[in-house]
Amino acid sequence: MNNSLLSIKKNNMPPRNIVLAEGGDMRVIEAAVRATADEIARCILVGNRDAIESSAKKAGFSLAKISIEDPETSPRIEQYATLLHQLRAKKGMTEEQASQLAKDPLYFADLMLQAGDADGSIAGAQYTTGDRVRSALQIIGVTPGFKTVSSFMLMVFDADHHEIKQSMIFSDCALVVNPTTEQLAEIAIASTESAKRMLDEEPRVAMLSFSTNGSANHEMVDKVREATNLVKQALPDLAIDGEVQLDAAIVPSISGQKMPNSSIKGRANVLIFPDLNAANIGYKLTQRFAGAKATGPIMQGLNKPANDLSRGCSAEDVYNLIGLTAMQV
Repeated sequence: MNNSLLSIKKNNMPPRNIVLAEGGDMRVIEAAVRATADEIARCILVGNRDAIESSAKKAGFSLAKISIEDPETSPRIEQYATLLHQLRAKKGMTEEQASQLAKDPLYFADLMLQAGDADGSIAGAQYTTGDRVRSALQIIGVTPGFKTVSSFMLMVFDADHHEIKQSMIFSDCALVVNPTTEQLAEIAIASTESAKRMLDEEPRVAMLSFSTNGSANHEMVDKVREATNLVKQALPDLAIDGEVQLDAAIVPSISGQKMPNSSIKGRANVLIFPDLNAANIGYKLTQRFAGAKATGPIMQGLNKPANDLSRGCSAEDVYNLIGLTAMQV
């Protein structure tokens, strides 16, 4: 993770403007102050100005370089209410409803992003994932050509006991419960794009299954195989194997035995799981048993970067997500 954040500086990228909807949360304040000091991003805290400033003062944090947007007093609120009404009028939202909803910190933050006043938005320290995703879909929308918003976990293997020091992407660990063939293909394509931004190497994608190269016949295997073919049609130059078992995806010697014509040769850095059960269990097993660092879930497939925190997150988690959101811009 630290290497990923340092790459922002190495690439001489200007700090991005990242808006955080839960600006009064002490974890968010701490992370924003640290990220700003480290020049990872320019942070904007949304919430009651007096409460944010009071909390920061009690904790000994200076907000001198942090912007605060209070939806109740912001000069932007009328513009944002109009924008929200334009976006949702066809769904039945009235001007009065838009004026009220635009004052909600979550919606205000995403409206900042949609209006171009921020480069990325983060919420979820207090809001539920359902609320967070709903706001992003209604205001930010889905990437043109996509129908599916999915997520990934950035898994970092940098402990002393990790033989290979690397970062990997696991998808989809949070949103799409039982993807169709087409959704699974979209998850893989979106994860490939995420890998290009997050990893320091070309994506090598494994479409995971309990079967490798036709070793089993089942409708669950067929879905993975068909999704792989859709990805290959969309991205013919991509290094991708599917369907493939985990060991053949990440162990070169096993790949050579089970899949001699492999294009990734047991060196996958993007793992696409067949459903949410497998993905969620897989990343948590890797985190808890293997000691990998897990950051996310990070949303993908949206028009602009809008990400979700766990309500049990730490200030370190928020800091990391600020850096990753900046990298998505």
